[in-house]
Amino acid sequence: MTILVLAGTSEAKEICKSLAGLGVDAVASLAGATRAPTPLALPVRVGGFGGEDGFRAYLASAGITAVIDATHPFAARISERTARVCKALHIPYLQVLRPAWVAQDGDDWTEIGDETEAAQIIPKGATVFLGTGRQTLARFAGLEGCRVICRQIDPPTAPFPFEGGEFLIGRPPFPVAREMSLFIALGIEWIVVKNAGGDASATKLTAARRLGIPVLMIARPQMPDAARVANAPEAVAWALSL
Repeated sequence: MTILVLAGTSEAKEICKSLAGLGVDAVASLAGATRAPTPLALPVRVGGFGGEDGFRAYLASAGITAVIDATHPFAARISERTARVCKALHIPYLQVLRPAWVAQDGDDWTEIGDETEAAQIIPKGATVFLGTGRQTLARFAGLEGCRVICRQIDPPTAPFPFEGGEFLIGRPPFPVAREMSLFIALGIEWIVVKNAGGDASATKLTAARRLGIPVLMIARPQMPDAARVANAPEAVAWALSL
């Protein structure tokens, strides 16, 4: 048995550590979006598979007998392709999908379907903090005329895709007090995030609640109809049951 762990989340890191400790034959895969990713306890391959045909070829050449998909909750295309290919090849597939965030008392959230809707709600001239990453940044072009601050882990390799934008480099963790100080210093009036769930990245939501800053919450994309668990221990138990 050789398990492929599609990694990139804290759950994936925990899964890799557990599988390695149990002596399970497994390999992790990272997309390569972050230049200096956190080390994993399993052998790691980095980069794309070369489309669906490349993914099929890799599964065969590496002798993969099961796949644990612990990618980001918004990596819908990867999850859909992986689930579909595994089903066709009769390879057991499991998605690890942490629970979504739910608004609490004091939160001022507005849910939107995608990034393009932000410009319909945020007024011109506002100072906006994007906690959404750089991959979908161009979809916020309607916010041109606002001061838009996008935080990312690595320094940018290209200019901001529209006028009024700037990058802020920062590597987690981001404690609540630090987030509050940052938002105050920048004069943030709106925060936009993807509903990724999880405790680590929820600190900006706690900071927004305490400061009374409204949040645009991008709803999760539809995921494949497949076996699913909510955390790393459940995924490890599934692997051991194969």
